[in-house]
Amino acid sequence: MSTAALPGFASPAVGFDQPFEMLHACHDRVERTLSLLARLVAHVRDHGHCEDSRSAARDVLRYFDLAAPHHHQDEERHVLPPLLASKDAAQRALAEQLIADHRRMEMLWAVVRGPLQQWAEAQPTATATAFAQPQALAEFTALYADHIAREEGRAYPLVLAVLDTATLAAMGAEMAARRRPGRCGMMPT
Repeated sequence: MSTAALPGFASPAVGFDQPFEMLHACHDRVERTLSLLARLVAHVRDHGHCEDSRSAARDVLRYFDLAAPHHHQDEERHVLPPLLASKDAAQRALAEQLIADHRRMEMLWAVVRGPLQQWAEAQPTATATAFAQPQALAEFTALYADHIAREEGRAYPLVLAVLDTATLAAMGAEMAARRRPGRCGMMPT
């Protein structure tokens, strides 16, 4: 159940000198973490709570508490502004929808987070504990899948087409700077 035992959980090394590759790698981690969350919920339902499920809950919490907010900030600072400034109404609407998705994800995470925090802190027990918010979890997972598809299929290609090398370098540098240790106690993601 732990992420260490999951094949392919470690991401390939991608640096901030390639910011869009970093954004894609973040999406890969989102998908793997959502998969871990689904397996965690099924494991606790079928087998009860154990040390592995406790560890997995901590891993999911760590990702969505720390890394996901940075990723959303990256997009809102660097990817979405060119779309919002576009003369094309469809591009502006896409950016507005992606921002709305981020706010909805944050709201859903606040609901989904509660049961996970309880599992992360609870002592292992064989008693099966159902996930307390299945509808919120289903919406959270589905929203991320649709959101990633829109970003990778439409938003990223549109923005990459208009950014020059210097802007991409500045984007990567800013993304890296926000993740340096010591900035509000955050560790790199």
